[in-house]
Order: sequence, then C-alpha cells, then structure tokens
Amino acid sequence: MKRYLVKEIFLSIAGEGYHTGRPALFVRFAGCNLWSGREEDRDQAICPFCDTKFVGTDGEGGGKYALDELLEKVASYAGWLKAERPFLVFTGGEPSLQLDENLVMGCKEQGYEVAIETNGTRSLPPGIDWVCVSPKMGADWVLKKGNELKVVYPQEGLDLDVWKGTEFDHFYLQPDWNRGKESIQEVVEICQGHQKWKMSPQIHKFMGLS
Repeated sequence: MKRYLVKEIFLSIAGEGYHTGRPALFVRFAGCNLWSGREEDRDQAICPFCDTKFVGTDGEGGGKYALDELLEKVASYAGWLKAERPFLVFTGGEPSLQLDENLVMGCKEQGYEVAIETNGTRSLPPGIDWVCVSPKMGADWVLKKGNELKVVYPQEGLDLDVWKGTEFDHFYLQPDWNRGKESIQEVVEICQGHQKWKMSPQIHKFMGLS
C-alpha cells in the first residue's frame, strides 16, 4: 500500500504569487529531487537558496499516510476554512514526487480547489486546478505550461527572457529572502523595466507566518 510522506499540514494564507493573501490549507510533502534538505549538502544543492524544512515527517500534521488516511487528515484541517471551495496547496520539497491522480481526484471529490507549487522537473497528474512552477536554473525544467511562473531572483544562469516559449498566464520574480533588501530593490528595478514580470514578495515571512 502506498504511503504519502508528509512533513506538515497547516492553515495559513498564500504569501506568494497570484493568490497572495488568500486563506489556504498547505500540505507539505517530505523530500525533494534537487536537494537533500540537509545543511551539510546545501553547497551541492541546485537551489542553495531554499529556505524550506522538508526532511522527515515530524511537523504539525505530518506522518506517513495511506490515501484514505491523508484525505481524512486534510479534512480535519479544511473545516476551519470558511470557503465554498477550500484552497488546498500541495507543496514541498517537491510535491510531484508523491502527488498522484488518486490523491488529486480524492481531494476534488471532497470539494477542494487543488493547487501545486512545483519546480517543474516532472510531469503532473491530471485534474490540478492551479499550477505554479518555480524553476531552478540548474535543473532540467520540463513543465513549461501552467497558471503562473514564479522565479526566485537572483539565480546563477537566470535569463530574464526565460518566460519566452512558455505557456503561463502570470509571471513573477520573487526576491531571495536570504539576501534581504538588496534583492528586493533589484527585483523592483527589474519589474519597472520589464512589463512581463511582476514582483512576488513573500508576505507571510514579513508577518512571521508559516
């Protein structure tokens, strides 16, 4: 029987991209294909700027779940969202390593609007309502179609014309939180000079939220 490895499940607001400010339920899967998540390996990571803890299953709501168990666990949180279609975001780590059609369809049958935040290195199961791709420039980026493209800035090898040849509705540059005001100012200036890009600050961090 398949077990989904979940780092944590939590209620918050979407702090990035198109849905910024929207109440959401997040399911963070453990594991990633671009970094082990361990500090001793950060220098070898494709995305050394990653600031997410996704190792293990010891976070709030975390665990190793069968399909029905995970759907039940999600429902126990989603009841706090006063929405006709609760916004459910699968994230990671890299959620495409575990998210499958059975889980997507199970969530949709329960009335959720299903979203994913992915690095775009893998194909996705059908039925996802909102696809946010955040590519890493050193990785093999294959998923070039979705709802929003959200790129962390700066990245080694990043071309600001990276959006060309893709099929997305919205395009965002996200300042590297680790670089503070310097990165924010650089992104502001880029967006002022490039109509394609909008800025996506991580407002949840400014507010001290997960």
